[in-house]
Amino acid sequence: MMRILVVDDERLARAELRRLLASHPGVSIVGEAANAAEAALQIATLQPDLLLLDVQMPGGSGFDLLATLDEAPEVIFTTAFDQYALQAFEASALDYLMKPIEPQRLAAALERAAARLGLAPPPSAAPRKLFIRDGERCWFVRLEDIRLFESEGNYTRLYFNGSAPLLARSLLQVEQRLDPQQFFRASRRHIVNLAAVQGVENGEGGALSLRIAGMTVEVSRRRVAALKQLQEF
Repeated sequence: MMRILVVDDERLARAELRRLLASHPGVSIVGEAANAAEAALQIATLQPDLLLLDVQMPGGSGFDLLATLDEAPEVIFTTAFDQYALQAFEASALDYLMKPIEPQRLAAALERAAARLGLAPPPSAAPRKLFIRDGERCWFVRLEDIRLFESEGNYTRLYFNGSAPLLARSLLQVEQRLDPQQFFRASRRHIVNLAAVQGVENGEGGALSLRIAGMTVEVSRRRVAALKQLQEF
């Protein structure tokens, strides 16, 4: 059963989505929210699999909501304003449905959501992906695709697939959501994805550096012992 949270500031729009979803026995509407703040609370409590998310809402857009989440559910955007389509697809949304929503388009989007969720890890696993907004660009990125996290004050720069946007969270906040068996705190400034490490270089006095896709990350001296304890090294 796919658990859905409907987020739209218009009561009639939420009612219409409920009507359309009633013909899909494989889904369950676990809640509704009229704005981004309500949605954030319900996402934390209900842990839905999928958001049917309006883009333009009072007090914060759908993109604003996603930027606050530590873990982003799957998302199908719903809106009457097609100028947001490019941003939605750059965010790797499952789909972008224009209002009034056509039943066939909704059905196709739900099929894609079911297929993607069928490959998802169990709820107890580490967050599957992050939503990132840097300026006008947005991404959904899987954690395993991020090779390096780099502290920049109260922000964190993420390196993945040729992109390096800033996430509006500190490195400490990010670290608390990561699996320490996969992501290693190499120094005060860096967390590395061990799967992305291409080699280890020895330096003077027992110093170590990690090679990651053309970059070199120095391991602080107090973290060298912890690195050596890992089986991979």
